[in-house]
Amino acid sequence: MTVHKRRRLAGGCAALGLALAPIGSAQAYELLASPKGALNLDVTAVHGWMDSRKNYAGRDGGSTWREGYIKYGFSGHRTLGDSGELYGALDWVSSATWGDGDAGGNSLGSERRTSLEEAYLGWRSGDRFPFLGTNGLDLSAGRQVVQLGRGFIINDDGLNLGKGPAGGALDRGGAYYLAPRHAFARTAVARIGGEEGLHGTAAWLESDNRAQADTELLAGTLDYTGEAGTVGLTAVHGLDVNDRWANEFTRQRDGMNVYSLRGESDLGVENAAFAAEYARQYKRSGSQSAWYAEASYTFAELAWTPTLTYRYTRYAADWDSLFTGQNSPELGTWFQGEVAANYAGIFARNTAIQHLGLRLQPTQRLSLGALFFDFTTLKRRDTRNLDARELDLYASWMATEHIAISPLVGFYTPDKSAAEGGSQVGGNGTNVYAQLVLAAFF
Repeated sequence: MTVHKRRRLAGGCAALGLALAPIGSAQAYELLASPKGALNLDVTAVHGWMDSRKNYAGRDGGSTWREGYIKYGFSGHRTLGDSGELYGALDWVSSATWGDGDAGGNSLGSERRTSLEEAYLGWRSGDRFPFLGTNGLDLSAGRQVVQLGRGFIINDDGLNLGKGPAGGALDRGGAYYLAPRHAFARTAVARIGGEEGLHGTAAWLESDNRAQADTELLAGTLDYTGEAGTVGLTAVHGLDVNDRWANEFTRQRDGMNVYSLRGESDLGVENAAFAAEYARQYKRSGSQSAWYAEASYTFAELAWTPTLTYRYTRYAADWDSLFTGQNSPELGTWFQGEVAANYAGIFARNTAIQHLGLRLQPTQRLSLGALFFDFTTLKRRDTRNLDARELDLYASWMATEHIAISPLVGFYTPDKSAAEGGSQVGGNGTNVYAQLVLAAFF
């Protein structure tokens, strides 16, 4: 008998496609199923049409391009009676970019690649260790996505450059915006204590992403989760980089230490959510800091249950964003501004960002949103001024159980053009950016 097992969308589109996650689910087709376990066939296909009236790569005019990928493979689990459960996944990604390449010059339109994405095996303890709780010990290793906390420091290995930078030496296969590749190349992860009370994670991670200088690091978290919320600590220690791909900035990851304190709570306010994190980074050039504070409120009694969010984020001038990545639960999480973060060069360094977001839920299958960002450059270096504002309007619609459609239009207005010390070529007028993303889950 054919059985479909529902699961959360766990990666793929850098920003907009992931906004589908709150309103839909990907599909896994169960090839085999029994009381002892299951083997699933997983297939996700995503295609995007993008157009930007302005460019940020030093060339005049705009860009029109397409991106697409197919992720396909297997996942499964097998119970071991009183000895817990084995689980794992094996999948590949085929990706491409067509047309002009993206507006930031990260891709040229000729990228094509098929490569192994995830290949990991894990074991969960079940009730083997009652004092740790159900599945209180979870061990895994291989190629996999690893996120710590809310992903402010370690989110995934999701930077997907094309042939544009470094003469193509950093090419990861195209689909720069959709970002189909998120897995670290080599990992060993131990999660202890489940998700309640005192719990933590210890991880060894190694990247094979040349744009990340093949960084290797150790990371750990210690959290306490109770009725009031979660408070947690994160620590990261850089072990090594590949000198062939490292520059003066990323070379400092060797020996770098990062520490952060974070918290999440509703503070006793129904329908509210608050979160904050403060991080300090120590490297050879000195110490740097980054932090954010966020508050959101859902008006549960109003039509379309609007959710209003405000977040302030501040990254020091030489902050290294490490593996902030692109695998975020909602649009605008850590890639803030579809034009700004993806193309215009405003990312997690030397900037303060004010963000105001509104999300509406007209139906279970349809979500509408508006995201506003205000960017302030902290230190002007070589007269580079990336002060700007951006407004993004989007929709996420699960047209069927297997097909999701997401249109977006963005309006990006910088204070300075490239000729004046900014990054936008052809003047500082408002850039109109549009895209349509279609995703199919089988």
